[in-house]
Amino acid sequence: MEARLVPNPQMPCRPLTFDEDVCQGCNICVDVCRADVMVPNPRKGFPPVVLYPDECWFCGCCVGHCPRPGAITMNHPLGQRVGWKRKESGEFYRVGMKNPPPPYSEPPVGGW
Repeated sequence: MEARLVPNPQMPCRPLTFDEDVCQGCNICVDVCRADVMVPNPRKGFPPVVLYPDECWFCGCCVGHCPRPGAITMNHPLGQRVGWKRKESGEFYRVGMKNPPPPYSEPPVGGW
């Protein structure tokens, strides 16, 4: 019988993505992870396996200690992402941000 490590398919959270072209599989990110989210890939030279994605604290230790910039991308939770985008200008903004874009000067389609 053969056992394999695969990402947990039941969990919708994908806190980390790895660029296989950049990642060397050094597993420094596995060693510095405070929540033990990843395990080393059994294949040498491949990115680690994110085994417990919902346990990620989004602290950024893995990204900060990675010797290859761009190998790991952190996907912050939806609540921390930008909330709105203006279709006309393409600007992103959220409530409480510093220096938000100016409000619309024209009334909405249905009026004020």
